[in-house]
Amino acid sequence: MDEFVSAAIGFPAVIFGAALVVIVCFWLLVLVGAAGHDSFDADLDTGPAGLGGVPVSVSVSLLIVFAWFGSLTGTVLLGHSDTGSTTRAVLAVAVFAGSLLLAWGAVRLLVRRFRSWFPAQPPPSRLDFVGSVCTIRTGTVTATFGQAEVLSRDGSTAIVQVRQAESLPPPSRAPRPGAEDAPLVMGGTGLLYAYDADGEFFWVSSYDTALDPGPNG
Repeated sequence: MDEFVSAAIGFPAVIFGAALVVIVCFWLLVLVGAAGHDSFDADLDTGPAGLGGVPVSVSVSLLIVFAWFGSLTGTVLLGHSDTGSTTRAVLAVAVFAGSLLLAWGAVRLLVRRFRSWFPAQPPPSRLDFVGSVCTIRTGTVTATFGQAEVLSRDGSTAIVQVRQAESLPPPSRAPRPGAEDAPLVMGGTGLLYAYDADGEFFWVSSYDTALDPGPNG
């Protein structure tokens, strides 16, 4: 037991041990709902290191665990060797580098298997709003002005620029229900039926929720 404790608090195991404590605290926060397992995905990119395809927290956690175990084993073996203090210090640095390298290789192999558990999600796009019902947030909507509030798939709301064609839809645009359209005013309900990438706005038409047959209609 004393040998294990001595190795755990010695270099290089103590470095990975401290990181392991942080990792354990993080996953405890995830368990109680105070943090998400993908909290660092937007801040760190592990793809260039060959560890992409899974949340950063997963790959880094595995890396720290394997590196700590490898450094602990190396430190114990180093303690049994009959070497001088200078040579032991050099070998300790080699154990540190070797543990990190072996951990990286092991995690790369595991990540390849884990990737199927974390399917890639396409980045959000404004085109996702096409076909959505919106609420008008400006006094009126014209062919040159208008804003509306729309609900996204994750439950959040977004304010988007909208335009209402005066009669027929513009050429090459998706058709909308009916050639004539009722005016849209604040608080009214509209249907986003096409997106203009050049103008960065949606074409909107009036929409009567009472006529919506619903998912079973």
